[in-house]
Amino acid sequence: MPSKPKAGSAPPPELPAIPEELIDQFVKGPMTAEAVQAASMAFKKALIERALGAELKHHLGYPSGGQRPPESTNQRNGRSGKTLLTEDGPLRVDIPRDRDGSFEPILIPRHERRFTGFDDKIIAMYARGMTVREIQGFLAEQYGTEVSPEFISCVTDAVTEEITAWQGRPLEPMYPVVFFDALRVKIRDEGMVRNKAI
Repeated sequence: MPSKPKAGSAPPPELPAIPEELIDQFVKGPMTAEAVQAASMAFKKALIERALGAELKHHLGYPSGGQRPPESTNQRNGRSGKTLLTEDGPLRVDIPRDRDGSFEPILIPRHERRFTGFDDKIIAMYARGMTVREIQGFLAEQYGTEVSPEFISCVTDAVTEEITAWQGRPLEPMYPVVFFDALRVKIRDEGMVRNKAI
């Protein structure tokens, strides 16, 4: 039986439809969790690189392979690799460049190594009381991402004021707590042994 949504919970975000033909290219048969993760990362990489290409097209004013406008002296100048820290682990992407060096990507700004959502995970762990070294170990274990303690400190320093204000907030006069507890035992009842809570 489907569960009812909890009161006050936000509905899941509306996802774009993916054509069946595209899914057929990725799914050739049964897939393991690792294969699904690899396909997801490959798709994310392709989307990021396509979006960056569209940004450069807008910046230059003409598409890749198209005729450069006569008034423009700037043009494409290959790509440079960058490893991004994502929620699913490190991801190597190719960032397009222009000859003048005036292209400033919006999706992944210059000198930015973290993709959306990664900072939020670090801040959430820090807010739960984990130390910088514990966060570093967790990220290495769960995401295969090696980050320095200085990197984590840089992320947490950005929200230090908010964290300090939250830690120093006045406490409520009362916090109601309800404990539900029971001991599960096997009891013979009407000729049958049943599990019952005492």
